[in-house]
Amino acid sequence: MPDAARPPRHVLILGGTTEARRLAAALAPEPAGAPEHAPEPALRVTTSLAGRVAAPRLPAGEVRIGGFGGPEGLARWLREHAVDALIDATHPFADTISHNAALAAATAHVPLLAVRRPGWVPVPGDTWHQVTSLDEAAAALPALGTRVFLTTGRMGLAHFAHLTGLWFLVRSVDAPEPPHPPRMEVLLDRGPFTVEGERALLRTHRIDVLVTKDSGAAATAAKLTAAREAGVPVVVVRRPPVPDGVPVAEGPQEAAEWLRGLFSAADSH
Repeated sequence: MPDAARPPRHVLILGGTTEARRLAAALAPEPAGAPEHAPEPALRVTTSLAGRVAAPRLPAGEVRIGGFGGPEGLARWLREHAVDALIDATHPFADTISHNAALAAATAHVPLLAVRRPGWVPVPGDTWHQVTSLDEAAAALPALGTRVFLTTGRMGLAHFAHLTGLWFLVRSVDAPEPPHPPRMEVLLDRGPFTVEGERALLRTHRIDVLVTKDSGAAATAAKLTAAREAGVPVVVVRRPPVPDGVPVAEGPQEAAEWLRGLFSAADSH
């Protein structure tokens, strides 16, 4: 039972991932319509979404959509909304918001945890070409193939726009905007994907090279299996590091345990 004199602890989740939704579902209080005499929730959970997807999957608890205005704006929001803990459960490649979160948490003196699913690891039979950026990925492509399955999202297509001699199959949740490669077919789809479906895509479109970010998600790993079976090389963009000094949890359960430990320690003082 929470202390009746104290409002529920407020947790802000920077979301947009499966892990963020699962964590919110595990932490958020019961929705409206719960039994009249149910105890007050121990936690108030707010998830922030960047607003880049037209129809996002909304998590449990409170939701805000849109940016904060840099680290200063986020720090101000943390203070104004009495946030007790900040969870960065954004995409592994959302490095700008992750760095903003680290700066804001330090400024507002709010504990911060990053949630990062484990990255993919090559297995026997894989032909991976690991790079550190989309520009490096684009530079590697002409030597590897001519029909590219590009699964890095719609936001980075400008890095490939100069590759006029290659054909691209681009898969994204929402339709991309220019600049993008001139020879391109867009496939609007959202995971999880199956190995059977990915095999069919590679075969139907005669794909001879795959480009992906190391998102580490099981929902999108089927393409790696299909590429391995077909002998298709894969250009893998390595994920950026978590900001220095920020503790990391691999999933929602570990994050929830971190929160319990954090609040238990605070209650003991």
